[in-house]
Amino acid sequence: MKKIGFIGLGNMGLPMANNILKTGIEVNAFDLSEKALNQAENLGMSIKQNSESVLEDIDALITMLPNGSSVEKIFLDDNLLEGINKQTLIIESSTISPEISKKVSKMAENYGISMLDAPVSGGVKGAELGNLTFMVGGSEADLQKGSSLFKIMGDKIFYAGESGSGQIAKLCNNMLLAVHMCGTAETLALGVNNGLDPVVLSEIMKNSSGGNWSLEKYNPYPGVMKTAPASEDYSGGFLNTLMLKDLNLVSELALQSESSTPMGKLALQLYEEMKDQGFGTLDFSSIQKKYL
Repeated sequence: MKKIGFIGLGNMGLPMANNILKTGIEVNAFDLSEKALNQAENLGMSIKQNSESVLEDIDALITMLPNGSSVEKIFLDDNLLEGINKQTLIIESSTISPEISKKVSKMAENYGISMLDAPVSGGVKGAELGNLTFMVGGSEADLQKGSSLFKIMGDKIFYAGESGSGQIAKLCNNMLLAVHMCGTAETLALGVNNGLDPVVLSEIMKNSSGGNWSLEKYNPYPGVMKTAPASEDYSGGFLNTLMLKDLNLVSELALQSESSTPMGKLALQLYEEMKDQGFGTLDFSSIQKKYL
C-alpha cells in the first residue's frame, strides 16, 4: 500500500498512524482537534480539513474514534461511504457496540466496500511501540488484504469471526481487564495497609498464582512501576471515561445475550463512582485511589 487515510488522532490513533508513516506509506490524516492535527503535521502526515478529503487516492482507511455515535456520524450521517473507492479497505478500530459495527459494515457491503471491525488491546504504550493486539471481525480475505497494515501497528492479529465479532471479543477482554485491575488495586492496598511494601508484594504476586496483566504490565500502585500511569499521577493512558463506556457496552451485550456478569456489573459501578468523583480524565488504573 502506498497511501492510507486515518481518521481519529487521539492517544491511540496518532501513534498508530505514525508507525505506518515511518514505513514510508503516506498518511492522509484528519481529526476534529486542531492540536492533534498540528502534531500529525509535525510528524509529516498530510493534514486534511474534513473526513471527505482523507479519501483522496488512498488504498485503505483506518478509523480510531471515541464512540459508536462518532462512527455512525462519519460513515452514515456524513455519507462518507458514498465517496470511498470500492477498492479501498476500511479498518474500523474504535471500540463500539457490535450492533453498530454490524450496521455500518452492512451499509459498506451495500456499497460494495470491504470493511473490518478491528478493535485493539495494548493501550497507548502498545500503540507507540507497534505491538497492539487486533481482534478482527469480517471477511478472512479482507483480513489478509489488510495484513501488512496490521503487522505495522501490532504484533498479534486474531480473526474472531464475522462482522461484529471483533467488537464482542474486545468487550469481553475489557470487562476482564476492568475486573482484574479493580482486584489488583484492592489487593495491593490490603497488603500495604498491613505493612507490606507494594514493590515486594507486587513481585511476589507476579511470580505466584495471582499474576495478571494489570499487576505485571500496568501496576496501579504509585511508584511501583516507573513507566506506568500510576507513577505519573495517572495521566494519559486509557481514561476512566473510556473504560466506563466499554463497561456500559458490556452491560448491553450481556442483556442482549442473557449472560450473567456480576463482576462486570461491580466493575461498572466502581468506574461510575470514579467518574462521579471527578476522576473521569485519569487513567483507568487510578481505581487504586478508591483504596488508598
